[in-house]
Amino acid sequence: MQDGQLPQLGNLLSIDDDVTDEHYGYHPFSRPIDVLLDYGLIALDKPAGPTSHEVVAWVKRILAVEGAGHSGTLDPPTTGLLPIGLGEATKALTVLLLGPKEYYAIARLHASMPSRTIHDVISQFRGDIYQRPPQRSSVKREVRVRRIYELEVLEEHGRLLLLRVLCQAGTYVRKLIYDIGEVLGSGASMVELRRTRVSMLDEDDMVRLHDLYEAYMLWKEKGEEGKLRSMIKPIEYALRHVKAVVIRDSAVDSICHGAQLAVPGVLRLSRDIRKGDLVGIYTLKGELVALAEAMMSTDEIAEADKGIAFTLKRVIMKPNTYPKAWKSGKSIKMN
Repeated sequence: MQDGQLPQLGNLLSIDDDVTDEHYGYHPFSRPIDVLLDYGLIALDKPAGPTSHEVVAWVKRILAVEGAGHSGTLDPPTTGLLPIGLGEATKALTVLLLGPKEYYAIARLHASMPSRTIHDVISQFRGDIYQRPPQRSSVKREVRVRRIYELEVLEEHGRLLLLRVLCQAGTYVRKLIYDIGEVLGSGASMVELRRTRVSMLDEDDMVRLHDLYEAYMLWKEKGEEGKLRSMIKPIEYALRHVKAVVIRDSAVDSICHGAQLAVPGVLRLSRDIRKGDLVGIYTLKGELVALAEAMMSTDEIAEADKGIAFTLKRVIMKPNTYPKAWKSGKSIKMN
């Protein structure tokens, strides 16, 4: 599969040309299964009951992998989308915090209230709100601002409300419902919660545990990999909202060893990169090499002949995936 099939690589500004050596690396959607299991992402549909940590442990056992991790913990009673990274892909899960999250929640009012009053109060909670994390949260309990992009009442049944919430990462929906109840004066508590979106991942991407097990056994016992491939996405799939930079093959291994990316290594890049932006660094095949911070804008890079364009935040690709084409002490050595 060509890199143009990854949305983030589809309309980049080209500042130089080069070709890739097909003997090294893989196009993301064409990775062999054993490699995909080290650079894969599963949008798991978490069932009610287990902790997020337990679910990750089950996935590791199902797929017989040593490394896996999740983004955005769901409490045991909560169901829905739990992104799980496999192997090296766990290093890139932090990018999911840049996008919004969507929840469907059932709230119970502690007293009956007029429908108009409920809608009027809920409208006050759209936009920026102040929240203090609950006592059982894993973060410091300081008041912080979180944005509620969308908040609507989908159904009302007596004192039960079905709410849809589209919010900034780090928003506590249980606390949101509690605060709505305080303003209403009746009090309110959350009965059920389901997450349906995390950044660019949504319900269409979700996979159930037993389906994952069946797909893995189908591949392991019969060599049929189609179903498993449909459930394990390459990590690049989750970075569709992140600006992109494509580099030369000769620059890849130096980046994997921690070198900063200088202008001569850049071939193509998003047209609207500004200094300080988080970007994904990709090979010509579309493989994610690293996450980096822009030191120069797109226009500055296009006009420059040298200089450090990007500093690394997190290396994703394993060293020696591509051949060494650099010398110690140099940011990048070109062929």
